[in-house]
Amino acid sequence: MTALGELISQPGTVLMLVVSCFLLYLGLGKKYEPLLMVPIAFGMLLANFPGGEMSVPSIDVVKGLSITEIAKEHGIMAMLYYALIKTGLLPPIIFLGVGALTDFGPMLRNLRLAFFGAAAQIGIFSVLFAALAAGFTIREAASLGIIGGADGPTAIYTTIKLAPHLLGPIAIAAYSYMALVPVIIPFVVRLTMTKAELRIHMRNQDKLFPPSTPIKNLKLVKLLFPIVLGILVAILVPSSVPLVGMLLFGNLLKEGGALTDRLYQAASGPIMNTATVFLGLCVGATMTSDTFLNTKTLMIVVGGFLAFAISVAGGIYAVKVYNLFANKKINPLIGATGLSAVPMASRVANELALKEDPTNHVLQYAMASNISGVIGSAIAAGVLISFLS
Repeated sequence: MTALGELISQPGTVLMLVVSCFLLYLGLGKKYEPLLMVPIAFGMLLANFPGGEMSVPSIDVVKGLSITEIAKEHGIMAMLYYALIKTGLLPPIIFLGVGALTDFGPMLRNLRLAFFGAAAQIGIFSVLFAALAAGFTIREAASLGIIGGADGPTAIYTTIKLAPHLLGPIAIAAYSYMALVPVIIPFVVRLTMTKAELRIHMRNQDKLFPPSTPIKNLKLVKLLFPIVLGILVAILVPSSVPLVGMLLFGNLLKEGGALTDRLYQAASGPIMNTATVFLGLCVGATMTSDTFLNTKTLMIVVGGFLAFAISVAGGIYAVKVYNLFANKKINPLIGATGLSAVPMASRVANELALKEDPTNHVLQYAMASNISGVIGSAIAAGVLISFLS
């Protein structure tokens, strides 16, 4: 009746229980992305209890079964996974909440800095080709590379579409490296930037070279921006609409003020929190010993780090190239924040700048690149899905 016999005969399951407890420690003890690390780790814990029927079987096992039949034969977690995750429902809902919590103002005031959010996506495509050379299929390589965008929901959504059997390890790698932004960005900055570059004072540059066309009605621009960009994205990269479209809709609810406040409160609170709980639990439930303890998982962990680091370096070197030809210099830390890890990456960049010069506040400038990185990674995911689906 107990699970002791199975635990003794399956040491891999015991190891997975230890790993899940370690992830819980990272989330609760070290505060590494606790809102998602804790549900993922606990879902992993539930999935590896022998006889608990809380793991998610492969798609071949449930092929041809209805949702109710999946629940009856494989448990409630399998039903939730195939109803909420495999359908691609929850990541766009989380993007709705992210959009509601995002202020595009810093990016709109510094549009030229937004281009470095695109440059920082280089890690996605660099690791994609490296993964192909290492023996991954093209779909698996794309799912691995998207970790370089530093956006958990985007990584999950892309993997659901292209390589669902890798969902567990890719989700863990994506959220682990997002949590390690305060470690990874300073590490890459030390290798790629000089002291003089760190001391480039953004506000002094603004005084020397003031903007020629300041925005007169920022409130109106912020209201029109999600509508206009949504139309452009829908025309140019329609496969990215589930992510970018929901992101922009959430932001429109925020900018609607009192007119849409009730919807904004729901999107940024109960709806997003509920989606986060089920997303984390279901992703964790895919991580059994059979799917997690293999060489491919280790390669995903290494490849995810490389994708993340290359994205940071790509943004930095894009700024360096720009500075070669521009009179108005930009601190390369702005390029380092062209990731989707908002606002953590911007805060880290600001701290690094203040260490060199206590008057050099770069937070608002870093947010311009940082916010554009959210859009850039979602569009990159849409491009990959379009070509590979």
